[in-house]
Amino acid sequence: MDNTDLEILKILQKKARIPNVEVARTIGMAPSAVLERIKKLESRGIIQGYEVRLNPDMFKCAMVVFIRIKVTSPIHLPQTGELLSDIEQVQEVHHLAGEDCLMAKLRVADNTELESILRTKIATIKQVKETKTHIAISSFKESAKIMLPSTLGSKIK
Repeated sequence: MDNTDLEILKILQKKARIPNVEVARTIGMAPSAVLERIKKLESRGIIQGYEVRLNPDMFKCAMVVFIRIKVTSPIHLPQTGELLSDIEQVQEVHHLAGEDCLMAKLRVADNTELESILRTKIATIKQVKETKTHIAISSFKESAKIMLPSTLGSKIK
């Protein structure tokens, strides 16, 4: 990976559907060379995929919920994390340091749907010992973008 790849990644993070011709024009390369670089970045796992960001209000899932989940034993964290990941409304699952627990981010329509998920899906996972739910009142920023360095350095493998 070089600084040209880094510039391509910055462009793609801003607008994933940008045509290769436009990326090539921006960085001063041939479109075929840009396409080849993007394919290499994908094959190396640097680019993991592309997603469309939908307006959650349009699909009645505007409520953002964070649930801290304690498990019966730390040995159950990976399996519980996988089971939580299988719940459709769960967008993210993270293992938190210090408490041997998981944090799940969900998007739901309302309190009724949240209660249903808590009772019929999360509480039925036998390794779940305790949950603590936090409902977001509003969101100021949501993004999957990561901060990229201005040039290559120690941050990049």
